[in-house]
Amino acid sequence: MAERLKATIGRRQLLRTGMLGFIATATGALESGTAAADTETRDGKRRARFQANAAEVQTFYRVNRYPKR
Repeated sequence: MAERLKATIGRRQLLRTGMLGFIATATGALESGTAAADTETRDGKRRARFQANAAEVQTFYRVNRYPKR
C-alpha cells in the first residue's frame, strides 16, 4: 500500500486520444456546414465579369503596356 500508482499516458494512448479528438472536431464541422444553393442562372454564369471600359481595366493596360521602341 505504500506504492503510489502513477498516472502516465503512453505514446499509443496519446495518439489514439488525439486522433479521436481530431475526428470529433472534423465531424462536428461537417455537420454544422450547410450547402448553399446556387443562385445564379445559367446565363448569369456566362456573362462577362468585368467592364471593358472600367477604370481598373484601363489602368491595368496603361501600366502594363510595352515600352515604345
